[in-house]
Amino acid sequence: MAEEQGEIFRISGPVVTATGINPRMYDVVHIGNEKLMGEVIKIEGDKSVIQVYEDTSGIKPGEPVVATGEPLVVELGPGMLTQIYDGIQRPLPVLAEKMGDFIERGLTAPGLDHARKWDFTPTKAVGDEVKAGEVIGWVQETKIEHRITVPPKSKGGKITDIKKGEFTVDDVVCTLDTGEKLQLMHKWPVRVPRPFKKKLLPDIPLITGQRIFDGFFPIAKGGTAAIPGPFGSGKTVSQHQLAKWSDTELVVYVGCGERGNEMTDVLTEFPKLTDPKTGEPLMNRTVLIANTSNMPVAARECSVYTGVTIAEYFRDMGYGVSLMADSTSRWAEAMREISSRLEEMPGEEGYPAYLSARLSQFYERAGRVITLNELEGSVTIIGAVSPPGGDFSEPVTQNTLRIVKVFWALDAKLMQRRHFPSINWLTSYSLYDDILENWFNENVHPEMAKMRGDAKALLQKEAELQEIVQLVGSDSLPESEQLTLEIARMVREIFLQQNAFHDVDSFCPMDKQYELMKAIMEFGELAKEALERHAAISEIVAAPSRDSLAKTRFEENFDEALAAAKKEMKTDFEKMGMK
Repeated sequence: MAEEQGEIFRISGPVVTATGINPRMYDVVHIGNEKLMGEVIKIEGDKSVIQVYEDTSGIKPGEPVVATGEPLVVELGPGMLTQIYDGIQRPLPVLAEKMGDFIERGLTAPGLDHARKWDFTPTKAVGDEVKAGEVIGWVQETKIEHRITVPPKSKGGKITDIKKGEFTVDDVVCTLDTGEKLQLMHKWPVRVPRPFKKKLLPDIPLITGQRIFDGFFPIAKGGTAAIPGPFGSGKTVSQHQLAKWSDTELVVYVGCGERGNEMTDVLTEFPKLTDPKTGEPLMNRTVLIANTSNMPVAARECSVYTGVTIAEYFRDMGYGVSLMADSTSRWAEAMREISSRLEEMPGEEGYPAYLSARLSQFYERAGRVITLNELEGSVTIIGAVSPPGGDFSEPVTQNTLRIVKVFWALDAKLMQRRHFPSINWLTSYSLYDDILENWFNENVHPEMAKMRGDAKALLQKEAELQEIVQLVGSDSLPESEQLTLEIARMVREIFLQQNAFHDVDSFCPMDKQYELMKAIMEFGELAKEALERHAAISEIVAAPSRDSLAKTRFEENFDEALAAAKKEMKTDFEKMGMK
């Protein structure tokens, strides 16, 4: 489609109305003499309403508007890993080289390095028939085998020429008998989900090594989760842990509208994180999208689409991808601002009426799928939500809860008590429990699901008893209920608390989680029997094996430490008169 030129008719912040062009919805246009990038979001007769991805200060009516005839697309190919982009896939290190720390308006740079050469190894030969999505070869990018695929929109055909050697992303590496020329890269519109062959049931868990996630509220590969919480409650550290330890091959981290200092922490901390799988920097399998709160509001709205499109691209190679969106609240605020400038009818708390639909469109792009080339890949989306004042009844949190299947609720009171991760075990839930039960029974232990249920019931009972304790004190409770409080406390302090900065405790494998929980429950059973034999509650609480059990999670040789703690536990209760 040829470029058309019109002119600016009206300006309202990042929303510009233009005349003289005839674009389609979501086409990219260039605004003013500085050619600021924008996207058509509304068409009224001969007027086109455009949201501009950059600051519009100083532009005026009458300046030119050029319609490109193309939607907003991202470049997909080798060179994305380790890269830091803004919301519209401009590489920030490249922009920083051009003009320093502050991005000037109208400046752009391609998402990929078009000068760098990559060593391409074909996996197909002349005469082979290929179809859309099929792998034709690979490029080694960091430790990841970057698989080059036929673009999803291709009609396919028979290979007439395929080359091996070093090429830039623009070089033709394969030619089909239809005349189609394939490069190492292709482009894809960010608002269009990439196609796949079949969606699979979410019956395999994403193992995170975090006890409260895996042990209590598991998420499936290709699933969706939300981490809402007030300021300072640990959303970012939780997402760091998920990015570092979850058993996916790649991580896409979208910092959507977060404060500059928080995004700076992410940009400085992520390169320092060591990937436990390879011993190299975690950035080697990460794509960062940084969009701070002082960046243009429209680009914030676009950043989550850019992130999920990149995640889907790696999924189509047959990889598991974790997408961290921090935070979807800022994305929703960007939608609210654009909506008010468009003079649309506001919904609850001023958010647009289509807030729920947009959130759904984003989260629905998660999934474990059979790709077009018969590989299995997944995109797991974990979105942080920042409700004002920690109020979970506000529209973004409530609409997110209707969509996602896992809710990890961060609690400011737990954070103040230095209980980390400060996930509230009473308000959190996972709707994947039943479908993942078979996997845990087969791969961890047949008793895993039952033990999880018993531990949750114990903590629920503790919460009920705490209300009585606050009125009359714990000493007025029967000894059996005092014991319930003590065992629940062990579950909280030994199992649910986890030190993200400890070399050993930072990651807890599933078998260790099961054994730790089993040991706590065994202590509870022995304590109950001792109580029935008239042992004093103070004697049970003071048992040295209780402290030994708590220390086992920090021991490198966990099995030996746990066996010693269990032996000590048996000795302690024998002293209380149990044989």
